[in-house]
Amino acid sequence: MQQDILSTMIIKNVKSIAELQQVHKLESMVWSPEDTVPISHTAATIKNGGFILGAFYKDQLIGFQYSFPGFDGVRPYLVSHSLGIHPDYRKQGIGEKLKHEQRKLAAEKGYDLISWTYDPLETVNGNLNLHKLGAVCTAYIENAYGEMTDGMNEGISTDRFVVEWSVNEKKRENRNRDISKAAVLIQTGFADGCLTPGEINLEKSSEALFVPVPGNFQEIKKTNFDIALKWREKTKKVFTHYLQQGWVVTDLVKNPEMNGQYLYLLEK
Repeated sequence: MQQDILSTMIIKNVKSIAELQQVHKLESMVWSPEDTVPISHTAATIKNGGFILGAFYKDQLIGFQYSFPGFDGVRPYLVSHSLGIHPDYRKQGIGEKLKHEQRKLAAEKGYDLISWTYDPLETVNGNLNLHKLGAVCTAYIENAYGEMTDGMNEGISTDRFVVEWSVNEKKRENRNRDISKAAVLIQTGFADGCLTPGEINLEKSSEALFVPVPGNFQEIKKTNFDIALKWREKTKKVFTHYLQQGWVVTDLVKNPEMNGQYLYLLEK
């Protein structure tokens, strides 16, 4: 099924109002009607340096990626604002395909860098962004979007990693790290069947550091919301501390020694 979708799926640059309406409908399904981008904005964006890519399977829009121009006062770059996949077609590699097409089109338009944000506790996104694509996290933003009411964000601060992805550089090789010899910054345990965060250590410094996170954050929110909040607070303290000192998050890997745990790799 997966191979059939990827081989027959068409990714194209969305430009017509009719197609933008399809994107808006899918965006409302993925998040909520209140958190969607108005069609008037997306129509203006694609006329002024941005673009929207749509993934179509049997004439149905099953995924999209929305980008607009950014400028930090020094250089222009492409802001990757959102990527959404229809619930019936997730975990089939569509998001990765959209990101690679985004990179190609960004290069054609003259961009050197693509930047976006994502929740560091969403490991599916982390695996795609850092491990598969080779992007890096350079900053941590607390409550980046304020309170959101969609199912994934409701009730918890919208903290985000800032990710940078070079358009022209080759993907760096993921490094195999000996986890047993690395410094782990958050101790973990289990409670109510959930991976729980324990004591943190902000004094450790070595060539590489690991920050553990759960692989099922949304399930933890449903099972024990207090534990979910602890994960947000503990990881916030660790990431803000080290990123402000020039460390960069370069990868996300599964911990082979503990089921359900992932490890972010911090490097100087």
